[in-house]
Amino acid sequence: MSDIITIVLVALYFLLLVGIGIWASKKIHNMEDYVVAGRSLGFWVFTLLMIGSVCSGMSLLGVSGLGYKFAWPTIWEQIAVPLSIAFCIIFFGVKMYAVAKKSGYITVQDYLAHRFESNTTLRALSALSGIVVSMIYLAGQYTAVSIVLMWLFKIPHLWALLIGAAIVTTYTVIGGLYAVSWTTLIQGIVLIAGVVIMAPIVIMAAGGFTHVNEVMASINPSNVDPWVVGGVFSPEYVVSFFLLLTIGLACAPHVINNVLAVKDIRYFKWAPLIAFVVYGIVMFLLKFSGFAGMSMVKEGMIVLPDVKNASDYIFVAGVEYALPNVFLWGILGVIILAAVMSTTDRLMLTIGTYFSWDIYKKILNPDAPDNQVVRVSQISVFAAAAITLLMAISPPDMLVWLIWAGIGIMFATFAVPLLAGLYWRGATREGAIASMALGLISALFFGALSYFKINLIAMPMHFSFYAFVISVIAMIAISMVTKKTSDKVLDETMTGWYIRK
Repeated sequence: MSDIITIVLVALYFLLLVGIGIWASKKIHNMEDYVVAGRSLGFWVFTLLMIGSVCSGMSLLGVSGLGYKFAWPTIWEQIAVPLSIAFCIIFFGVKMYAVAKKSGYITVQDYLAHRFESNTTLRALSALSGIVVSMIYLAGQYTAVSIVLMWLFKIPHLWALLIGAAIVTTYTVIGGLYAVSWTTLIQGIVLIAGVVIMAPIVIMAAGGFTHVNEVMASINPSNVDPWVVGGVFSPEYVVSFFLLLTIGLACAPHVINNVLAVKDIRYFKWAPLIAFVVYGIVMFLLKFSGFAGMSMVKEGMIVLPDVKNASDYIFVAGVEYALPNVFLWGILGVIILAAVMSTTDRLMLTIGTYFSWDIYKKILNPDAPDNQVVRVSQISVFAAAAITLLMAISPPDMLVWLIWAGIGIMFATFAVPLLAGLYWRGATREGAIASMALGLISALFFGALSYFKINLIAMPMHFSFYAFVISVIAMIAISMVTKKTSDKVLDETMTGWYIRK
């Protein structure tokens, strides 16, 4: 399908992104400009950046693919994922922004180091943890980029990975968060408009919503239930699934760092609601498109490719059937690339920042000038792209499993230290270190058991829930027997059972 129109559309889109990166590079004068865009993000840029950071290859490909595979029992995802943005802004953003304005934070690690009085151990542990989980998550995004480019241009998986990585890396390296936020503004508008227009057309092409539900029920009556007793999406799994997506995404390093870049704290009043509603609509339409795809496959309207992650192609296959116009396929390719790249670039910048600022500047070379730290960040982004490409060469059966694995490790690693740090004055440095370390180790352990289907223990809930419980226990138990943080630091970091005084 790689006709000249498709090539031109995608090429123009890529050139626009690189052009924004070049424009943004002229606004960068120091590390604060590069990492938090000089704390200058306006309301809509910030709101769409939050949506774009959460929206990803999982949204257009994974969400519809999950709907195709497991139908209505997966619908809880459509509430939890948009809710994560509101959770992040309300429970993390309000406090952290207020403290960051006074203390000059540019990363979450700056907050953790201050709150728990650990400028080396906890900072290094949280930065390294953030890099690890971001790279796992990033591998899923590159897989999604590859799926789109392979579909559009009929090129091999490896070439698709290299092309996608080259474009995203270029504008992220040269433009920092200015480039990421402004490209995300454009990508967010393209994504929202594209899904709102195309998803209903796919559903109608499948025979309408009522017909789609009837076909799904004829395949398996549990397809139209809210959960499956004893199945993959059992009630207990749904509970862990909801916590995983709501809190895990909210504390994801590439999401939570955005709250430090906003221009005015008053934006936090309406941004949570608007982001929830807008992204909720997009998510529901995509899930319904996956349902429509199940009906289309059953009735022989479409045939998915013979690959192990075939379900991830359901949305593009549905659009290809419903809109048999090559020009529209090119537009669809741009829409999907917009969704994927809006998360990919933010993840890459996060990895570069954590290494250059939190490890290089704050631990290894405190006297390093800003221009040198920016350069280390840019080199780190290149290195992250290269390593992640290797991870993405052999994707799992479903893109969503890889995405959830990344979110699950974020949930187990960062949720407890952040929530306890912000709201419990009894949380100590040793408690935070133990909580984060054990959360990370246990998440990797349980994740490996789950991924490789090693049944050492029964796990009716998502693997991250067990690691999260271990993290909670470690925080409470160790904090109860170790030296308390000084009241001065607790007051400086606005620690207590309130959101805003």
